[in-house]
Amino acid sequence: MAVNLKVLSPSELQALINNAQAQMSDARKNLVQDVRTKIDSILKESGLTLDEVYHRRGTKKAKPGKVSNSLKGTTIAPKYRNPEDASQTWTGRGRKPSWVAEALRKRGVTLDSLLIGNGKTTTKKAPKKAAKKAVKKAVKKMARRKAKV
Repeated sequence: MAVNLKVLSPSELQALINNAQAQMSDARKNLVQDVRTKIDSILKESGLTLDEVYHRRGTKKAKPGKVSNSLKGTTIAPKYRNPEDASQTWTGRGRKPSWVAEALRKRGVTLDSLLIGNGKTTTKKAPKKAAKKAVKKAVKKMARRKAKV
């Protein structure tokens, strides 16, 4: 069944490709069906189920005494927004999206400039750090005074 492809016109070649793809799809479906029937017969003979042989994701029960992650499945508020397309956001977790990488390549653009809320953060950590720094500075100053006396 050798076909000389060099003598076929573009439309004949396209028809040949379409026929071959349809034939390949049918052959794949038949193969899948054959494998399924073989697997079903093996499972029936052994008295097992597919779930017993292959554990599916999410069906695994938590072991007693283990605490499950209570944050799993919760959504995280986005921290960064694309200035060119406001619908694109990023939480700051995981791999950087391509728009973040492209924006950072531009001159003058920093990760802080992409923060939602014009770069103003509303965390309480900054005042705590400043307070701790002030306390450490005061302790060092008192230690120097005692050392002089």
